[in-house]
Amino acid sequence: MSTAPSLVGPDRHGLFNFWPRHNEAIYRRLETKHAWLEERHRPPGGDGEPDPLEHEMILNIGPQHPATHGVLRCIVKLDGEVMEKCVLDLGYLHRGLEKVAEHKTYQEFMPYTDRMDYLSPYSNNVAWCLAVEKVAGIEVPERAQWIRMIMCELARISSHLLWLGVGLMDAGAVSVFLWAFKYREEIYSIFDEVCGARFTVSHSRIGGVASDLSPTAIAMIRRFVEEFPEELAGWEKIINRNKIWIDRNEGIGVLTAEEAIELGVTGPNLRGSGVDYDIRRFEPYLKYDEVDFNIPIRTEGDSLARYFVRMEEMKESVRIIRQCLERLPEGPIRNDNAKLAYPSKEEVYYAMEGMIHDFLYTDVGVCPPKGAHSYHAIEAPKGELGFYIISDGTGKPWRVRIKAPSFSNLQGLEYMMEGAMIGDMVILIGTVDPVMGEADK
Repeated sequence: MSTAPSLVGPDRHGLFNFWPRHNEAIYRRLETKHAWLEERHRPPGGDGEPDPLEHEMILNIGPQHPATHGVLRCIVKLDGEVMEKCVLDLGYLHRGLEKVAEHKTYQEFMPYTDRMDYLSPYSNNVAWCLAVEKVAGIEVPERAQWIRMIMCELARISSHLLWLGVGLMDAGAVSVFLWAFKYREEIYSIFDEVCGARFTVSHSRIGGVASDLSPTAIAMIRRFVEEFPEELAGWEKIINRNKIWIDRNEGIGVLTAEEAIELGVTGPNLRGSGVDYDIRRFEPYLKYDEVDFNIPIRTEGDSLARYFVRMEEMKESVRIIRQCLERLPEGPIRNDNAKLAYPSKEEVYYAMEGMIHDFLYTDVGVCPPKGAHSYHAIEAPKGELGFYIISDGTGKPWRVRIKAPSFSNLQGLEYMMEGAMIGDMVILIGTVDPVMGEADK
């Protein structure tokens, strides 16, 4: 039986070897985790030492690996092709965002949220704005709220399209990857028209949004929601009857509803296990309580169930966007209080008062009451994304804590990988759909 390397001590050449401390903790977890696995191999009577496992080895998968969807390191203990134990090693992309937030004004931190779940940056922007607006008691105009909803649902579709394309490519279906990215490009073109940027948009503002939807942008969104459902239905006809895809996902990575809740799983991974929970419905924000949509649920709890949930969620997002376009009211897109929101560019360029307000807001920004604290979460594409803010009365938060869905969902991945085949590892990582910029924060 192979064992972990010596942690500290002289090697065979007499040189003193220091193993990194985080590796020490990982290998200790591998050796002590799930003691019942070792008990299985004790000789009859139970008093002797465990029998050595003939095909056991410890394998590092990542952090640089094409299947890990980022810098995720999976250390697995194999018995043949079965992953008997698994430890996930996170933190390779850690940038200390929670501490960075404490040294930035509330608006200055906005671009940092783009770099968390960089597959749906608009959702991150909105989550941060809603948390700040809640702790500061800022009202947002209705038109801005409807615009935020439209863009958040486009971000959800974009994120799920990448998951679909990459997940199927990992299973060998390259064509779907190209189809999915064609429509992601269309969404990026919409973002470019609305926000002036394709990827890291930073379009939301505390108290509203940076710019209104132009007639061109509205036309692009309408065209997308008309064309995309038909295309998605065509993909489903091919994928849902593909025996390789079905066989590689059905019965793989099963989580019961109780296990998903206990492990802190959230989002589509939670709803794929039969838990009917979506923050848009149970704790509505923006205008979600004024639109009609269904919450896709599957009870099987396997990778195939999570696939069906995400496919249905894209259809529901299109349904929500259509309702938003129909009900989009006229009116302002930012709060009119110069101490709570940025003035418009017209005010800044053509009025002295506007330029003064812009300068003061950039320098100090919004100042929630001293001692005020709040938590606000949204239903991001990967699950519950929340910000907890404590104010000290200045223009910078005293403390910020981030509830990242990718971090929570990775707890479920470790559980799912134990007892699975090494060949299913790629499917299991893809079905959780983690983004390490969000998990590591």
